[in-house]
Amino acid sequence: MQPRHKRSRYRGILAGGAALTVVVGLAPAGAVAAPGDTPRPVPYQRHVQAAQARAAQPAHLTASAEPDEGEDPEEIAEQAEQYAEARSAPGIVAPGAYTAAWRALQALPATPGRWRHVTDRPYNSDDPRYRDIDSNSSGGAGLVTGRVTGLAADDRGYVYAGSANGGVWRSRSGGGNWSPIAAKVPSPSTGDLRLDRSGRLWWATGEGNTSASSYVGSGVYLLSRPRTGSFSVKDRVGGTELESTVIRKLRILGDTAWVATNRGAFSHSVKNLSGPWKQEFVPNPDFLPGGAQATDPNAPYKNIINDFAADPSDPAKVVIAAGWRSGDAYNGFYTKVGGVWQRTVLAGDIASDAANVGTVTFAAAADGSRYYAIEQSPALLASNPDSNLYGVFVSTSGSPLGPWTRVADYHKLAASGSALTDPGYMPGAQAWYNQFLQVDPADANHVYLGLEEVFETTDGGTTWGTPGPYWNFPFPCWSIDPAKQTGDCRQTTHPDQHSVAIGSNHGKRFVLIGDDGGVYRRPVRGSTDASGHATDWTSLNDGSMDALQYYSVGVGRDRGGVAVSGGLQDNGQSILRPGDRTMGSNFGGDGGDTIVDPANGCNIAEEYVYLAVWVTNNCAVNDGSWTTDPSKATSYNVAPPDNETGEARFIAPINQDPRDSRIWVAGGRHVWLNTLGYAIRSGSQWTNLFDLGAGHTATAVSTSGGLVYAGWCGPCNNQGFTRGIAVGRTDGTGWHQLTLPIDGTIPNRYVSGFDVDQADPNHVVVAINGFSRRWTEGPGAGIGHVFESYDAGEHWTDISRNLPDIPADSVKLVKGGGLVAATDNAVFYRAAHQRGWSVLGKNLPTTTTLQVRTDPTGHVLYAATHGRGIWSFDLGQLRHGH
Repeated sequence: MQPRHKRSRYRGILAGGAALTVVVGLAPAGAVAAPGDTPRPVPYQRHVQAAQARAAQPAHLTASAEPDEGEDPEEIAEQAEQYAEARSAPGIVAPGAYTAAWRALQALPATPGRWRHVTDRPYNSDDPRYRDIDSNSSGGAGLVTGRVTGLAADDRGYVYAGSANGGVWRSRSGGGNWSPIAAKVPSPSTGDLRLDRSGRLWWATGEGNTSASSYVGSGVYLLSRPRTGSFSVKDRVGGTELESTVIRKLRILGDTAWVATNRGAFSHSVKNLSGPWKQEFVPNPDFLPGGAQATDPNAPYKNIINDFAADPSDPAKVVIAAGWRSGDAYNGFYTKVGGVWQRTVLAGDIASDAANVGTVTFAAAADGSRYYAIEQSPALLASNPDSNLYGVFVSTSGSPLGPWTRVADYHKLAASGSALTDPGYMPGAQAWYNQFLQVDPADANHVYLGLEEVFETTDGGTTWGTPGPYWNFPFPCWSIDPAKQTGDCRQTTHPDQHSVAIGSNHGKRFVLIGDDGGVYRRPVRGSTDASGHATDWTSLNDGSMDALQYYSVGVGRDRGGVAVSGGLQDNGQSILRPGDRTMGSNFGGDGGDTIVDPANGCNIAEEYVYLAVWVTNNCAVNDGSWTTDPSKATSYNVAPPDNETGEARFIAPINQDPRDSRIWVAGGRHVWLNTLGYAIRSGSQWTNLFDLGAGHTATAVSTSGGLVYAGWCGPCNNQGFTRGIAVGRTDGTGWHQLTLPIDGTIPNRYVSGFDVDQADPNHVVVAINGFSRRWTEGPGAGIGHVFESYDAGEHWTDISRNLPDIPADSVKLVKGGGLVAATDNAVFYRAAHQRGWSVLGKNLPTTTTLQVRTDPTGHVLYAATHGRGIWSFDLGQLRHGH
């Protein structure tokens, strides 16, 4: 599932996260498709509801900490904001937190047993088994994995890919057959990858695509022999000064490495690796941790640096591009004058004013003859529903000071073979999130440009083509029936472009692009059809790089085994049934929370976003009719009313009673009950159990034996952050808010997950996100991450004990009296009648585990990681010691 443009849930809809207050690009009823083809469908209500929910989102649920922009309608921003809030509220995380947690983790013992990798196989987004209007199958993206935010390649076929939250991967064959090389580093989120002149690989951690906060990192690492080595904590350059930051770009200019972070610009010698990173430029130092304005809700947005450019004849003359994508007074370009960084105006067409300098990416020609730039405009983001791309520019002087000439705007790109031609979502609609730029080292006029799609020019920007269109649905070649697609509908790239590199293997040059679906490759000088669409893309997502970003997992019996389902960032809902060698996608777009009937793995309820829940009773299998008729879809819209009113979080919680799969609870502003189970057919069939209160929204829900627990926040951002827990019964009686004072036993941090004892519903365990008060400045941060109650929450005991101080995401009581806790860097186990915790198993990769659930027998644990796929652990290994 994807937090941004929002892949539509139906054919022909080109709407996205850039402006979901308006649903655009809808194919009118009866629209005519290619001759002999079935009509493209009427807009599917699923996406319409998600858009309406976002448009109605109350101010307290939006990214309200963002300066000068009011309600932020972009779904990726909302998802990133919520992910970050959970880990930072009620304050800002200080550097050092991840290092301390990592050291504590290394000191813990591990239990017997090993994890099994469940999703270590290809995932086909175009799988014809699930091809109907609820999936994006036949869009052309093919095999996919998680978001790839950094790429580097050499001239001997070695390729390095940095995933959003799954570390770095190496291929020795130009891509594919990947091996992980960063499995033992805390916070394995990628901001950028870069090979230097001596062949060393620099890895900047902390994904910077959302600018302010998503997936913070633990610094910059350097691998001297990347063809054979692997990253470890000893490879970090500098100290803790870059911890808990995001890094959008790492540039090597002369003998200096520069990093663009959300806390300013830093530099370090590439020759002398000792000592910390030097803080070069901070626009607003009072907003840094420890500063006078550190508790201001705008603090995370006040010191964002986006990129650097340098005079090719003098690398010491550096231009800094600074600024928050939604606008701030400090946005602009800076150069050093007399030892002081000062705002500068670049010559020519490129904007230098604070209103129009947003997210910027530079790229230099290898021969120093040209500089290119992408510029996103805060003013357009606020005013233009079509695009916020100010333009693509070239400086033919070779100097980043200009003069700059605009060589493309969004209208020109839309007319170059783009799939995004409808008003409301055109090229650059997500220019604040989607940017890459690469000049062919052999030809300064040949440039690859990444926005939502992949563009290419071979004449310095005079003309453009779209070798990687968003998808194939708008084109005459498309048909839902694969037998009726014409040859023009070729493999394309997944939408949302982030990274690019050029390399070669056995003398054959290739370009690689990284996006929300993984890595794709084609020859640098590839072939295209008459529309300018490439005919030679190869998906490199062969299943060996499982960087899939799961929010959830559900397991149910199926065909003599179990079917495993899960909701994903921008890659829909995956399903793996017994005997499958390839996973399929039976729902498109983003996939949020998921529940599955333990007795029937084809009874699935999955969330799109904002509590837009859909249910299928046949695994959403295509019946072979190849229809686009919404009345013949394989799933039913059963969204609770909070989806329509916008009073639910981007990823809202859904759960079922483990003793009775007919009993579901879901949470937005209200706690909702469904007693029809997977036979539900309408959102009107939910019952409102309890109003959590104006300004409050559920973060976790759980039920068993007639008792319901609901955790909530509101306000949910750092300023004034408040959390709570409500408890009541499924018959509607006994509902009340627990007394949780700010400085009480339960910290004033995010309530991430519950588990209720099936034998005694008064016995409940809760996971608390964020860091303890040592690392945060907000009120009531408290200590501890796992708490237990035996009287339905009236009294709690902190059972964290020796757990590392790291955000906790999910808890699970397992058979035999043990307890499992999933966190941002490991899964832990506490045996029955014990107090201390151990690392569960020995081989689960380091990444965030957002949810743990058991199979129908209760003997196998499944972990949904947000960056390394789904893994399982047979709990019997704990008893037998192997």
